[in-house]
Amino acid sequence: METLISLSPIILMFVIFYFLLIRPQQKKQKQVREMQANIQKGDEIVTIGGLHGSVDAIDENIVVINAGGSKLTFDRAAIREVKVD
Repeated sequence: METLISLSPIILMFVIFYFLLIRPQQKKQKQVREMQANIQKGDEIVTIGGLHGSVDAIDENIVVINAGGSKLTFDRAAIREVKVD
């Protein structure tokens, strides 16, 4: 029983660490995966490099982006956000 009491601060710190750091990060990653999975042709997007453009074509893991008349190919994971007008 004494070992459980002596370990309780460590267990409490782990629980706090989980709810303050790990769980929110997992939720954020899930939202990003869902956003990247739901990209459709014509969506206005921003890449992780800061490129703004619209989706011209989509393959399984590749997205072709039309940016000012240029068509650029990116991985789907390189898309940071879909702009909402």
